[in-house]
Amino acid sequence: MTYRQQIANFAAMNIKEKIGARIKELREARGLSQKDVAYAADLDRSYIASIENGSRNVSSVNIEKIAKALQVSVRTFFSDDKFGKYGV
Repeated sequence: MTYRQQIANFAAMNIKEKIGARIKELREARGLSQKDVAYAADLDRSYIASIENGSRNVSSVNIEKIAKALQVSVRTFFSDDKFGKYGV
């Protein structure tokens, strides 16, 4: 899939899917399992899985916990093309 196709796919996603895709992207880039992230964020593994597949609404508090577990700031978490020019 080309970069242009990836951007088009992300544009069609809703916010829950975008957040889930970003978590999965960062998690895999760091070689972590869902269980690793869940443990570090003090959350349940099945909760992380449901966020990643876009079926779960996630609170700002839990986004912060997950970002810390992934060793990125919340700003960095949302500083991605899938969230648009201003990170939203």
